[in-house]
Amino acid sequence: MRVSLDYDSCQGHQMCAIAAPEVFGSDEIGNAKILISGDVPEALHAKVRRAESNCPERAITITE
Repeated sequence: MRVSLDYDSCQGHQMCAIAAPEVFGSDEIGNAKILISGDVPEALHAKVRRAESNCPERAITITE
C-alpha cells in the first residue's frame, strides 16, 4: 500500500493525523503531510484506511 495526499484539497482538519499519527503529521501552516515515503508497513494499513475514510476533503488516496 502507498498513500498520497492532494495538498491543494487539504484544509488542515488533521483527522488523518488523529487516525494514523505514524503516517500523517502537519506542515508549518497546519495542513497534513505524509511522514513516511514508499510502502506503508502492513501493521498501519487499517489506520491509513481509517484516515482516508475520515478525511472531509477526500484528499487522501490509497494505492494498493
